[in-house]
Amino acid sequence: MGWTVSDAGFDKNQMITNGNKYMTGNGYMGFRGTLEEFGKDQLAAVTLAGLYDQVQDQWREPVNAPNGLFTLLSCNGQRLSVLDTVPLDHKQELDIRSAVHRRVTVYSIPEGGELAYTAERFASMDQLHLLASRQSVRATADCRIMIETGIDSEVWDINGPHLHNRQELFKAGVLLSSAITGELKLPVVAGELSVFGFGRQQQNTAGALRRITFDAKAGETYEWFKYVSVYSGLDTADDPEALAIRAVLEAAEQGYAGLLQAHRRVWEERWSRSDCIIAGDEAAQFALRYSMYQLMIIAPTVSERVSIPARGLSGQVYKGAVFWDTEMFMLPFFLHSDPGVARNLMMYRIHTLDGARRKAAEYGYLGAFYAWESQDSGDDACTLFNVNDVFTGRPMRTYFRDKQVHISADVVHGIWQYLLFTGDDSLILDGGAEVIWECARFFYSYAYYNPLKERYEILDVTGPDEYHERVNNNAFTNALVKETLEIALRCAELLQSRYPDACRKLCAQFAGGPFLNEFQAMLERLYIPQPDPDTLIIEQFDRYFKLEEVGLPELKSRVINLNEYWGGGNGLATTTRILKQADVVLMLNLFKSAFTKEVKQANWEFYEPRTEHGSSLSPCIYALAAADIGSPDWGYPYFMRTATVDLTGKSKQYVGDLYIGGTHPAANGGAWMAAVLGFAGVQFDGETVRLNPSLPEHWRSIELPAALRGGHYRLRISRNEVTVTAAEGNCEALAFAGFGGAAELCGPGDQLHLQAAGTAAVPE
Repeated sequence: MGWTVSDAGFDKNQMITNGNKYMTGNGYMGFRGTLEEFGKDQLAAVTLAGLYDQVQDQWREPVNAPNGLFTLLSCNGQRLSVLDTVPLDHKQELDIRSAVHRRVTVYSIPEGGELAYTAERFASMDQLHLLASRQSVRATADCRIMIETGIDSEVWDINGPHLHNRQELFKAGVLLSSAITGELKLPVVAGELSVFGFGRQQQNTAGALRRITFDAKAGETYEWFKYVSVYSGLDTADDPEALAIRAVLEAAEQGYAGLLQAHRRVWEERWSRSDCIIAGDEAAQFALRYSMYQLMIIAPTVSERVSIPARGLSGQVYKGAVFWDTEMFMLPFFLHSDPGVARNLMMYRIHTLDGARRKAAEYGYLGAFYAWESQDSGDDACTLFNVNDVFTGRPMRTYFRDKQVHISADVVHGIWQYLLFTGDDSLILDGGAEVIWECARFFYSYAYYNPLKERYEILDVTGPDEYHERVNNNAFTNALVKETLEIALRCAELLQSRYPDACRKLCAQFAGGPFLNEFQAMLERLYIPQPDPDTLIIEQFDRYFKLEEVGLPELKSRVINLNEYWGGGNGLATTTRILKQADVVLMLNLFKSAFTKEVKQANWEFYEPRTEHGSSLSPCIYALAAADIGSPDWGYPYFMRTATVDLTGKSKQYVGDLYIGGTHPAANGGAWMAAVLGFAGVQFDGETVRLNPSLPEHWRSIELPAALRGGHYRLRISRNEVTVTAAEGNCEALAFAGFGGAAELCGPGDQLHLQAAGTAAVPE
């Protein structure tokens, strides 16, 4: 399989799945994996990162730009499109090594013969505002061909329209489609330049299209190039039309080959910092690389004011909102491979702190209550009625917005992980400390002090298991609140010891200081659910064990409508022990050093058969936990399920009657976590890298790069041996430990071997 995903033949039933599967992007925009002749009805979309719009009282969502790669062919007066004509042959493929999409479609020609149409495209990783395409036709018989190409301004919107006052212009040989968003009145401009060496060009005055008509000779190849640029008012205070024109003219001057070469160089560098090489499992190798590819095409490499939405840049699904997925499931990949992107992700949370403050104040609390569904301002896009009852059609009240308070703790966890992995204190000085303290203040004001039990409790919350809303003392939430308080105190110590002036300035911003004494008092008496001394099981929340004990097959047999929601006030799972996704098991994975192997195994075995995996976030956690307890082959199927979710399209597409399709970047990140943090056993606490491999039976080894504390290392991990090599840029010693041994690495080229006693490395 190598580096290419491909499909032969065209199936209309797979159009939406393939739109996700064949995604390209560069962090500024995502281009769905649709074909050149597709339009809004086939969900063609150029989704822009960080640009949102709202129409009246509908859900606010990201803006799709006009599609400048639109192309439609006709031959001898007959339209050639997979939507209208059954092709003789069709192949769609994506090279994930260089993020290049390609299709080859062969049609029969009216009056005899065949015509092959080839189109290749990429979203430039070198010039983020640019799309480029190389297209060609070749016929086996003389024929007359018409090419309609240009900009399709009829964009796909779920809750639109978002683009108004559309103008289609022709300037300096460049087609332009410009419009203004409705809410913020920001311009959105697409520019297109096609370069032909044949035919007669005619501009279509009815829109932003060109028509080329020519007589094709049998056996000759006719090739042309398209250069497309996209700009919005978020990018510049200057004239975006002028920028779009200049960008495509300069692209044409550089030429397709030069643009592609520069694009590939950036991708080579990205892969050099991230590629994981698995020996012994080609299917897992490709699935893992594909997962990393999906993360890299949506990573904000330049802007610190955008993050990664729950469905990436695959369209407007999930409102283009940023969830807890980013910190818990995607951040680890970037911490190990691209700390610059990791910093941008955390700076996004700092920039949206005021939105979190507004939400806390709205509910009557102190500090910062982060949005469950965050967009550009940090205000919560999550509504009170997220799901419709499939039986009545009525909106169902849900408590995602109100009660998933762990989101603020997830943000703090992410910020502190960044500090531990990079040693970069600047994030704390640039607003990270303020976020940490404001989140801790929120939990201090949210907590309930139980005078009878003399302890603080976290009541009326929803944990990761969303099928059970408004529960008390959710184990995951309480553990994350505890960590938030600890980090708040450690942050104060760090500032006081290293940056006393900054510490005094920051403390002065809070009435009475950052509540450090209150944090300490709450921390000392915060209730954290503990393992039962007999069973070792941690109760997911108060009275969870009182719920109905029913097997998952039995509960599924009660389903009346395949799309009915299992949670909420009267969902199938609400009164049972069946949970949506990993909850306690996720907590055990985050704080694995605090629990014995016996506790982790007992909880894995208890909760696994009760987990429906109704979220794509769930399987990877069971893979991680299985590796941690020394049973990687238990976890391997969960890893593969996670890593292939966008390749197979086998995921939940509806909640109630709400479409929730699109790509799954959290699952992509989870696949990487399962492979590297789980099976390879790589763990870093800011001081020591601990390596505890737990490889699946057929994996001989895994090799990967890692960026830690400003240094770059290459790890080769087999069942019985670890080799670590220090690369360029290493300036301080870093400790590595595994198989009972430990050593430090510092200078470039330094190497160490850690080997299990009494064993030899497995030969390749």
